Amino acid sequence: MPHRKTALRLVAPVAVLALALTACGGGDDDTGADPKDEGTTESAAASPSPSRPVSGGDMAQGESATGKVAEDPGEVTYDVVAQKVEVGTEAEAAKAVADAADAKGRVLATAHIKYTHKSGPALTEGSDVHDGTAVFADGQRGGVLIGASEDAPGCEDPYDVESWKRGESHVFCETYVIPAGAASVEVHWSEEDGEPYVWKFPQK
Repeated sequence: MPHRKTALRLVAPVAVLALALTACGGGDDDTGADPKDEGTTESAAASPSPSRPVSGGDMAQGESATGKVAEDPGEVTYDVVAQKVEVGTEAEAAKAVADAADAKGRVLATAHIKYTHKSGPALTEGSDVHDGTAVFADGQRGGVLIGASEDAPGCEDPYDVESWKRGESHVFCETYVIPAGAASVEVHWSEEDGEPYVWKFPQK
């Protein structure tokens, strides 16, 4: 998986980001499958391959998940835990986006996620582990605000971490735009093609 370009880390309007997320979402409405294959497909879904480890599920606060990421130069196993989510105000969201109108009725939610390199080769050219992270509010995925988290207290810029050895941990943050007044904010992290691990942060 190629690393995302640093030049793309620009704050963009929420509407544009929402369209981008819709375009690359996991839902696929393609119904072009041959009907005669439906039974085979359903059977395969009901009986997952024993070679594929079960992943994903609800996590308790402070509980870490373990997953593998295809890195350069090889597969790395990480422990991942969502530490907290900081939810801002509409005024802060208005200042963060290019057009304040895009932030009406919305707030920023910054998730702090700790990643620990458990096994695999040492990394010397960055990591893709944070690409599997997303923030949801009341069951709906928020709009990612690229480049908004690196300067937050306690957050590291993943593009500045080039040397990463076994046993070392880093805290990367993801900022999303979510509806104001959401009752619950969730942090999702998943392996490539895996089911997400979910940490829930109820809001008062």
